[in-house]
Amino acid sequence: MAKDFTPVCWDQQLADSWQALLQLAVREDLARLYDWTSAALVDVETEARAAIVARKAGILAGLPAAIMTLAEYSRSAQFAALVADGAAVQAGQTVAVVSGSARALLAAERVMLNILGHLSGIATLTRRYVDAVAGTGARVYDTRKTTPGYRRLEKYAVRLGGGHNHRTGLFDHLLIKDNHLAVAESQAGGSLTPRQAVVRAQEFMAQMLPEGQRAVIIEIEVDHLTQLIDVLPAGPDIVLLDNMTPDELREAVAIRNRLAPHVELEASGGVRLETVAAIAATGVERISVGALTHSAQWFDVGLDWNPAALAETPGN
Repeated sequence: MAKDFTPVCWDQQLADSWQALLQLAVREDLARLYDWTSAALVDVETEARAAIVARKAGILAGLPAAIMTLAEYSRSAQFAALVADGAAVQAGQTVAVVSGSARALLAAERVMLNILGHLSGIATLTRRYVDAVAGTGARVYDTRKTTPGYRRLEKYAVRLGGGHNHRTGLFDHLLIKDNHLAVAESQAGGSLTPRQAVVRAQEFMAQMLPEGQRAVIIEIEVDHLTQLIDVLPAGPDIVLLDNMTPDELREAVAIRNRLAPHVELEASGGVRLETVAAIAATGVERISVGALTHSAQWFDVGLDWNPAALAETPGN
């Protein structure tokens, strides 16, 4: 297996990302004022308990963000998760119980459910893609087609769904795309072939990186098999095969196997759940899917305010 991109885990950096977004979310609802409805109807001393319930089957993602959200509204409120983040859940299953100030729970409710619904939708869709390619040896990757500001959170959800993370940002490894080659045509010195671009990137990074620092991945996008033949002798880590048909992908795999078997191939462009199995069957190692993050359906979770329904049955 070739070098791979850094996986996004729940760590301090990811928590800091959500904390910054959480400030905006709180401001959207409260605008530095009050929840007037709760202030008018709920006594300040009222305590409550409620269940966070999955309305459909899928992969739950975002529990650490939900816990942080409740704490933002009340440091004394309690969030008891009944499943692990990334667990498969069933429709009607209680995934967590929250308790504390009723006013705080009411204020935090929508933000908690929004982040759980968004990330769980991504994780659930990712699992469907991963299941579709099971047994082929191909791995499913996300892309940078993410909601601005939410990229790390969305990539975290992809991992919980069983997918792999592509590069996190422009700072993280090199991906030479057709637009880079197009811009090169307007520079002094003329155009670059894919092979020349890879060699230049390799030489540049050899000068830039201190000795002992982890090597970066150099990946290049090609649109035609002639470009693939041109670039393989330069030894990129990965070649991205953009919008190729299954027949073209199979031919690309045969060319790679003959010329540079150590180079991994990534299929990309217009990948759908209905087509991903056929793409995986061509022999490519990687399939990048923008739909994981830009087209995932919201995962419905709700907050049930019925303490009697919260008997000591965590799996209910």
